[in-house]
Amino acid sequence: MHQHKKIKVIISGGGTGGHIFPAIAIANALKKKIEDCEILFIGAKGRMEMEKVPAAGYQIEGLWISGLQRNLSAKNLSFPFKVIASLMNAKKIIKKFNPDVVVGVGGYASGPTLKVATGKGIPTLIQEQNSFPGITNRLLAKSVNKICVAYDGMDKYFPLSKIILTGNPVRQEVIDLKGKKDKAFEYFKLLPANKVLLVVGGSQGAKSINEAIHENLDLIIKNNIRLIWQTGKYYFSTASEIITTDCSYEKNIRVVEFISRMDYAYAIADVVISRAGAIAIAELCAVKKPSVLVPLPTAAEDHQTKNAMALVNKNAAILVKDNEANEKLAKTAIDLINNEDKKMQFMENMGRFEVKNSAEIIANEIIDLSV
Repeated sequence: MHQHKKIKVIISGGGTGGHIFPAIAIANALKKKIEDCEILFIGAKGRMEMEKVPAAGYQIEGLWISGLQRNLSAKNLSFPFKVIASLMNAKKIIKKFNPDVVVGVGGYASGPTLKVATGKGIPTLIQEQNSFPGITNRLLAKSVNKICVAYDGMDKYFPLSKIILTGNPVRQEVIDLKGKKDKAFEYFKLLPANKVLLVVGGSQGAKSINEAIHENLDLIIKNNIRLIWQTGKYYFSTASEIITTDCSYEKNIRVVEFISRMDYAYAIADVVISRAGAIAIAELCAVKKPSVLVPLPTAAEDHQTKNAMALVNKNAAILVKDNEANEKLAKTAIDLINNEDKKMQFMENMGRFEVKNSAEIIANEIIDLSV
């Protein structure tokens, strides 16, 4: 057991829920271990962490930083200025806050923050969620003290001596489903009599998944299935308009831009349609929900397909290719929702992929660095 002195920690990164929610899970685990632990987040201005982190009860500072566009784009002209400005700003924030440890979770803001921290000799740790690491974490690997990973074989990208296999941290409040079913039906204003299909395309939404659901709403309703449909911000108004066109839609379908109570959504979902990001999969395995996974084909090194295939190969999920979603996704989900044996099998097999207490293990590593 640690002698827990008060410590100050900066957690940096974001851009998508896949970076933000593990960061919040780590912060929550630190707070549990050291009640007066001071935590400051550093994110990228205009990105979703600037909203989600304060909603979780933490302070955040924003850097003026974005990614380099892969195609020839005028946006790239401002990139060097953003890097210089964000390094200067990170320097100021770090000097003022004076952290004992700086943690990077991937995403634009973690680059400048950890660059400054390692330059000042502050202990640093990065948490890599995916089987193929992002460029920021690959660049930082040489200079940080510890690298927490979720997959075996990461010594292809990182120095072996720094790697700690921790699994991916998931938010405890999201995977604790005990006794929440009745409240969840109430929350989504759905009757508990029917099966529920939960559709989540990631924090940004997913075009192919949204279009496939849109095309097959009648088929879903005909099969007496209730639908909770998280669209992301880009498809929300389109989906909302569709729902108002038919009273059977209004009664049976709940369209939301973003689900803030994922515990309630998981509590009543019989089957989940999801992208195959590392954190989505970690949550699905923790709550043991039978799933149809649609990997994002543009993900670096096609890592979402690798994530999904790990489950498919162990008979723990179904994969539908992104370009086949329109034709196959709804039908596959309906077949699964009606197949009790297959669902039971998936639930049993998914449990084998769950890594318990990841956030706690990472929090311990952070505390060790602060000593």
